[in-house]
Amino acid sequence: MAFLPASASSDAKLLIATRGVRAFVDGIAYVVLPAFLLHLGFSGVQVGAVVTASLLGSAALTLAVGISAHRFSIERLLAYSSWLMVVTGIAFGLSTPFIVLLIVAAVGTMNPSAGDVSVFLPLEQATLSATVTDSDRTGIFAVFNLVGSLVGAVGALCAGIPIWLATSMGHDPEVGRRAAFVLYGIAGLLLLAIYSRLSPASRSRSTKADSALGTESRKTVYTLAALFSLDSFGGGFATQAIFALWVYRRFDLSPGTLGVVFFSAGILSAFSSLLAVRVSRRIGLVRTMVFTHIPASVLLAAVVLAPNVWWAMGLFILRGLLSQMDVPVRTSYVMAVVQPHERAAAASITNVPRSLASALPPLAAGWMLDQSNFAWPLLICAACKITYDLLLLMMFRNVRPPEEAA
Repeated sequence: MAFLPASASSDAKLLIATRGVRAFVDGIAYVVLPAFLLHLGFSGVQVGAVVTASLLGSAALTLAVGISAHRFSIERLLAYSSWLMVVTGIAFGLSTPFIVLLIVAAVGTMNPSAGDVSVFLPLEQATLSATVTDSDRTGIFAVFNLVGSLVGAVGALCAGIPIWLATSMGHDPEVGRRAAFVLYGIAGLLLLAIYSRLSPASRSRSTKADSALGTESRKTVYTLAALFSLDSFGGGFATQAIFALWVYRRFDLSPGTLGVVFFSAGILSAFSSLLAVRVSRRIGLVRTMVFTHIPASVLLAAVVLAPNVWWAMGLFILRGLLSQMDVPVRTSYVMAVVQPHERAAAASITNVPRSLASALPPLAAGWMLDQSNFAWPLLICAACKITYDLLLLMMFRNVRPPEEAA
């Protein structure tokens, strides 16, 4: 892959590929999921409950990996996660009762958001950071995020295809929606095949030495985890699934049309990752996170006040240019401010609170949208994120990664 940093190993290419596979089926799932649940007759609160359950489940799984990682190899943990993804997809494709779907969401790997909120994330981050030099670390995470955003956008664009195929063959649209989840499960098998090709050093790598943080790193990581949790808490009020629910009710758009909107925003978001690398080299990692994130939150608030659907969707698409620019920079920053042997623990500790913090807001957001079509959840999201940005700048503007200190 010519767009990878020069120091990237073959394992980096495989991990980029697995990110793409997961992003594609996640893109389909977060568009289809709310429509699937609404067509089953579930209320906004029930939709929010399923989203909340999936986020809580992701947090629990990631925490379990962090606690037990010293007992297993990376290969085994990735294999367990892949098989769980297979079961999750099949269960969603075959089930109807709300309680069954709620349980599967809680214990499975379903991702109701465009971001990568899953048990795979800390495992892949810790492995990926060891495949390049320090100077290329932000670059490899930018490519990782680029592929995730770009392929996720393609997945969102393709969300209507299973439904179209089902109806064109004379079947009920529900058959197509269920087929989308079966495809999600099949993707888990593909992940198994790709992970098996990782080099022996990566596959057999034990995280025993990475399971704890040193005294110096502990305060930094815990503080970052708290700040990232505030950001994620706000984001929980505006997950793709919740945003889709608001759009379906406020503007009555079809999943296919909304998929095009998500695709467009995703394209801008994808290529902004590469721009983030250049910006961070000029102004630093922390300032890049802050000065790109605040305008994105302002645009989200503007969506709420848009006079019609086209203005709303246009502002949402424009927001895509900035909303995820901080993601590769944030990941690189976490990996940079700890010692190499602490990276797996740091990845887990900073991701678990994020998942927990984003778990409850969708339930509240669903209730708010049951009471009114006004997008209060989006405004709350914007306010929380701006607060996070200001605190991050105040507390970490002088904590520099090695490449900036040099």
